[in-house]
Amino acid sequence: MSMQDSAYGVALWRQVADGIERGIADGTFAAGERLPGETEIAETYRVNRHTVRRALATLAERGLVRAERGSGTYVEAHRRLAYPLRSRTRFSEIVGDSGHEPRGQLIEATDDIATRDLARELGLKTGAPLIRIESVRLADRTPICVSTTWLSAERFPDAGDVFASTRSMTKLLAHYGVRDYRRASTKITAAIADATDATHLDLALGRPVLVVDATDVDTAGKPLVTKRARFAAERVEFLVENS
Repeated sequence: MSMQDSAYGVALWRQVADGIERGIADGTFAAGERLPGETEIAETYRVNRHTVRRALATLAERGLVRAERGSGTYVEAHRRLAYPLRSRTRFSEIVGDSGHEPRGQLIEATDDIATRDLARELGLKTGAPLIRIESVRLADRTPICVSTTWLSAERFPDAGDVFASTRSMTKLLAHYGVRDYRRASTKITAAIADATDATHLDLALGRPVLVVDATDVDTAGKPLVTKRARFAAERVEFLVENS
């Protein structure tokens, strides 16, 4: 298919960046290897060189490639983020321990109502008021996951404002006196990124995401939050641990 086909409304530079990132992830382009020149990439994807330059600039910002004047663009040493799934899972700790800077950004916070499924996960009555937080989590400048989190509006009033300030779910819970919590349940499925998630994750439409549905509880076993996180599949590898 011609990359000039923009029927899906996806920016061409993002499609090019996604294709090169995919090649880095699957080993087509090895660490230290020089990428094809701008003209060759433009011909491969049927785009102009300006589009290629923007795609390469995005990858350079994420630390995936580096440009050397007069020589070309090279693949930096890169591997998927090892992401342990265990009873105590903290995004900031996992990313920080891997040598990257964890970052969180609030997309929006809205009022919601507990459906039957959400009420069951949170130990609430159906129809109970909730706060729904949409956020994106990054390692350095690379988007790793988009997350939807639901909390009791009664127990965590103004949670959206607190997250906007702290940019961390752990710090948000600490604000309300919750100093420790653990993962009660985790379910992993595969899906295709929709248009909204693809935009937030800087992915082209049709790229896979790993969907993690999870519920966290306090030390007494009382539900705190339930969430659905969509991870860019080519940027993480899950490690399921027993402790």
